[in-house]
Amino acid sequence: MPARDEVDRIVEAWSRERGDLDFEPMQVLSRVGRLSKHLDRARRDAFASSDLEPWEFDVLSALRRAGEPYQLSPKSLLQQTLVSSGTMTNRIDRLVDRELVERRTDPHDGRGILVVMTALGRERVDAAISTLLDSERELLHSLSLAERDRLASLLRKLVLDFDDGP
Repeated sequence: MPARDEVDRIVEAWSRERGDLDFEPMQVLSRVGRLSKHLDRARRDAFASSDLEPWEFDVLSALRRAGEPYQLSPKSLLQQTLVSSGTMTNRIDRLVDRELVERRTDPHDGRGILVVMTALGRERVDAAISTLLDSERELLHSLSLAERDRLASLLRKLVLDFDDGP
């Protein structure tokens, strides 16, 4: 018999109290919620060890993934980070103040602006992603590679329903 976790105890208690309801969705989604809290903690710790806030990591990682010269338009950053334009402007201002990015005129459009990651920004985001991957690997340590692949496939299927939905 597999080990029992807190979700098993919660579902069992609810089933006892409300036997008229099907608590099967809780078996999956309550565990996803609990794992999300562990992942949030691991991410906060990884980013803090590199002197970054989670939102700073989001912007810097978008720039890093863009490849050299590690620059994107504010519009591209908006699309990747899913925040409002006012929020992005504020974030860019704060990253400029911390010398993690610079604003430059787009050479292909004199009216356009590019956000360019500085060497310090690259150093911080590279350190943060390395620490994060170590933490995430530890979170998954009890699963075999085949189990990880299967779980990733199932989660992808579920996420695509939301990403492609209305």
